Amino acid sequence: MAAEATALVVQNSPHGGPGRWSGWLAEGGVGMEVVRADAGEALPERLECEALVVLGGGYLPDDDRRAPWLAGTRSLVAQALEREVPVFGICLGGQMLAHVAGGAVRGEHGEPEFGSTVLTLRQEAADDPLFHGLPQRPTAVENHVDAIVRLPRGARWLAGSERCAYQAFRVGEAAWGVQFHPEAAAGNIARWSTARLERHGFDREELCRAALRDERESAAVWRQVALRFAARVRNGGARGSADGNR
Repeated sequence: MAAEATALVVQNSPHGGPGRWSGWLAEGGVGMEVVRADAGEALPERLECEALVVLGGGYLPDDDRRAPWLAGTRSLVAQALEREVPVFGICLGGQMLAHVAGGAVRGEHGEPEFGSTVLTLRQEAADDPLFHGLPQRPTAVENHVDAIVRLPRGARWLAGSERCAYQAFRVGEAAWGVQFHPEAAAGNIARWSTARLERHGFDREELCRAALRDERESAAVWRQVALRFAARVRNGGARGSADGNR
């Protein structure tokens, strides 16, 4: 399908690209304009694209000293919320959405999560444009030590996990944040730092095996979410309706 709309994608780390979401959004008629903010590429001051996707990275949402581009990214998220432009925030991006909308994020909070992890969808997901009808306990790749500790007022809490309460949420009608990595394939784990994983008590090879075991079913779930988000973007964000049957 030819692209009918474009999502501005903010990349915050060298290996934290859009991954599977690049092909899935293209399949849904949405192209990507990827800005390698971590590599010094300049962010636009104004959000002109039809959607905004903020990817993960090893920072807190307001860690401007180490990552000075985060201030500009927060501005883009705020613009999207004000104008009801569709947003999808992943890991750091989800934390940033919570932060900008009035929630709270804490560094090295709770128990870390790495690799394929079981999520539990909440009742609020049943009528959500992106999460309705998904399996009650899907798996997704996790890679975080920081966590959201308070959702913004009025946010819809969509999913949690055993170690992390706020795995997915929606702000308003067109902005979603997730703590997990729906864009990440199992093979990504082979590039993760073994020293970092061992410091937290995880074995990289074991994580790879578990993720490969779960990947087929997991990919089908998050492809559906990506296609629903693409439909939302094509149909005008908060005013459109996502195609839940793809």
